Amino acid sequence: MANVFLKPEVIAATALGLLEREVVLPSLVWNDAISDFAGAKNDTVSIRVPSRLRAREYGWRNNRSSEIVLDELDESKIDVSLNHDIYSAVAVTDEELTLDIKDFGAQVLAPQSSAVARAVEDLLATTISGATYATTVTINPSDPFAAAVDARTALNKAEVPRDGRVLLVGADVEAAMLKSELLKRVDESGSEGALREAMIGRYAGFNVIGSNAIDPSAAYAFVRSAFIFAMRAPAIPAGVSFGQSQSHAGLAMRWIRDYDPTKLRDRSVLNTYVGTAVVKDNTAAAGDPEHLELVRAVKLTLAKPGS
Repeated sequence: MANVFLKPEVIAATALGLLEREVVLPSLVWNDAISDFAGAKNDTVSIRVPSRLRAREYGWRNNRSSEIVLDELDESKIDVSLNHDIYSAVAVTDEELTLDIKDFGAQVLAPQSSAVARAVEDLLATTISGATYATTVTINPSDPFAAAVDARTALNKAEVPRDGRVLLVGADVEAAMLKSELLKRVDESGSEGALREAMIGRYAGFNVIGSNAIDPSAAYAFVRSAFIFAMRAPAIPAGVSFGQSQSHAGLAMRWIRDYDPTKLRDRSVLNTYVGTAVVKDNTAAAGDPEHLELVRAVKLTLAKPGS
């Protein structure tokens, strides 16, 4: 019987594909910053947040006695650090590799990828839930649509773009929305994998995404640029027998495999470097001291029965 060799690039690509199907939250936020991390000081990069200006009007056919008003650009920056090393390591004995493992991807990689996916999801969920929001909304369980409209109004007043708005909902909020009979389900979300499975439908101008990674009674309305997610695959060590790094669609993964001769077993290790950040805008009036707030997202909380 011919030997079957596991190619590292195939294994890494398989692991990344499994991760893509498992993860929802990273695909909802801004993850374009990762290419800037090469050679970054203190593993940190600064993401520039563009200035927001208002156009002015000069009097039509006026006598030119007054000058035009010169506005100042007030760019801000968000620092993002790669400060989490998320990994899954599994030992595979000679006996298991010879007699038990028929499908390495299904029996080894899938559980490892799921473990990394849950950790990455939880890390981003912690960033989202731990942020300080300029606006919070209470959800009436009997009328969740009204709360979604209030969140939409808050984003509108903050001049947040309407395109691509997401309403991320916990299990209890999702149940209240479904029971309200106002939610129109959709057959396709236009995407595949975990995102498509999590897509519930359109609701008050939002794409509604269900997630078990956040508090069941919480929801968050936001646009992609409200949060930053950075993920980078570590380099391949020279000392391992083989390994490979893969990146795609803002996700990155390294798989390495080596042999421990003292215990007659292989070691399969998946890992990735991750960083997150919250984007805050300067909401101070012209000429006032800088005042940074998270206005690109709104937090919603389900009211307790009887409250």
